[in-house]
Amino acid sequence: MNIHLVDGTYELFRAHFAMPPVAAPDGRPVSAVRGVIQTMLMLLREDGVTHVACAFDHVVESFRNDMFDGYKTGAGTPEDLMSQFDLAERAVAALGVVVWPMVEFEADDALATAAEKWREAPNVEQVVICSPDKDLTQMVRGSQVVCLDRRRKVTLDDAGVLEKFGVPPASIPDYLALVGDAADGIPGVPRWGAKTAAQMLSRYGHLENIPDDWEQWEVRPRGAQAVAASLAEHREDAALYKRLATLRLDVPLAETLEQLRWEGVPKLKYQALCAELGFESLMDLPSRWTGEG
Repeated sequence: MNIHLVDGTYELFRAHFAMPPVAAPDGRPVSAVRGVIQTMLMLLREDGVTHVACAFDHVVESFRNDMFDGYKTGAGTPEDLMSQFDLAERAVAALGVVVWPMVEFEADDALATAAEKWREAPNVEQVVICSPDKDLTQMVRGSQVVCLDRRRKVTLDDAGVLEKFGVPPASIPDYLALVGDAADGIPGVPRWGAKTAAQMLSRYGHLENIPDDWEQWEVRPRGAQAVAASLAEHREDAALYKRLATLRLDVPLAETLEQLRWEGVPKLKYQALCAELGFESLMDLPSRWTGEG
């Protein structure tokens, strides 16, 4: 079996900016929710999709905001998008899919925990993390756990991560700590670009293994002396950024693997939601129904 783990927050944002504005009969904005339903139905129609879960950031902030004031917040997120988070969770649940709404942790942490928890479970051939988020590439394990960008139809295994970033999955938190990640509010270390980080991590694996003294370096990126001085000056910051970029593998997930099995869309529940939100054209789109709900 394959397990498909969906980044619901990404899907919601993508749908919001891709779909024209749509309002429910009561005036609520629902275009992003409509997009999420459509993309999830597309996934559920695919062959081999048997066990599915979807994680959302129920609130944008997490424990990482307590670690670093500059970490991402909900500031700048359009109000008509923020108002659809709860509805999106309801919509995916109405499709018969397990939903993990994250409050203390982030959606990425839930996906990472699930991938690690079940990748070696009996009969599991592959865990597919459905997200283009570079944070999640740290979870790739050969072809056993892969990241899938469904929009671009690109799958990253170990070789794919190495080709894209110049480092293996285990070094992704170090890479993001050095280079920075604007999407998460991680500034990175001054003078450290993608090429330098990849070159150094290819040799040393993790940032803490990189010597402070550039003359001890076994590889010499351009401007090595200045690059080394910057890292030496910002060691503590870099260590913090790495902790921010490292996904947690201890999110409490109540479901068993068997409970992730998708049996079909609960017809009454789903169609009631469609009627509430004005999605009449989506009412009969599911390819498989279950009598529950």
